[in-house]
Amino acid sequence: MVRPASFSFNEQTALSNSFQNKTDVDSNHLKELVLNEFDAFVEKLESFCVSVMVIEDDAAAGNPDAVFPNNWISLHEDGTIVLYPMCTLNRRSERRMDIIEKLKQYYFVKEVIDLSVFEKENRFLEGTGSIIFDHQKMVAYACLSPRSDKALFINTCALLGYEPVYFNAVDESGTAIYHTNVLMCLAEKFVVICLNAVQNTEEKEMIRASFTKTGKEIIDISFSQMSNFAGNMLALRNKTGNDLLALSQSAYDSLSGSQRNSLETYCTLIPLAIPTIETIGGGSARCMIAENFLPFLRKP
Repeated sequence: MVRPASFSFNEQTALSNSFQNKTDVDSNHLKELVLNEFDAFVEKLESFCVSVMVIEDDAAAGNPDAVFPNNWISLHEDGTIVLYPMCTLNRRSERRMDIIEKLKQYYFVKEVIDLSVFEKENRFLEGTGSIIFDHQKMVAYACLSPRSDKALFINTCALLGYEPVYFNAVDESGTAIYHTNVLMCLAEKFVVICLNAVQNTEEKEMIRASFTKTGKEIIDISFSQMSNFAGNMLALRNKTGNDLLALSQSAYDSLSGSQRNSLETYCTLIPLAIPTIETIGGGSARCMIAENFLPFLRKP
């Protein structure tokens, strides 16, 4: 996780992220609110025995969205690190080789695949915002958008050995959903998804069939729940082997009792209060975590 130094409303990403909202909060007060939310987030995860590596943002770079590192990096079990092409200019400085070097001190890194070269062709694929990996079944899902290029997604899946499943999805107003992880959270035995966002019948049935084939219970959420980031959750496994689900407090509050019960048959829910980050940044709990599957060399 990256502790932000320059969090603010990002005018560039707002062009394709309808979840962002401007506020009149004073910049100093905003920084205080965001850091308090971030630190409480980390503290709560650690209280559930989740190991968190906190990286300090580069204040000089002025990164408004550094708190969302999952968009530029993914860390894989075979020692592969993938760096991704970012749509907006002011997010590209979030990719930092010093973070890669720090990871190499504690984890085995076989290779670094740098896809950022595709930015020169205006082709983008924003990490695990664009791609939802089913690591157990080796399937990857993506909703296509200006930030998720179809051909690049297919090629990346081929590089990593995943079967690609792609589709189109829109919000309630008919606008393309910018990231797959806004409408979909996938775990080993369940998937949370806003199926109404997938309007093409054939694509919807294709997705259902893939979930059935891979043994996932489908927990369908509404547009309203999606707008409260109920799709932007992340399944975690802590140091003692317990399954957890990180989600924002707003996402948790939007779930029905039966939905919570269904989820709690598989994992412990960890609601995290991040209203400022969600409202202004347009991303939620999942976006704030770049999960790490790299093999250990030694404990960080």
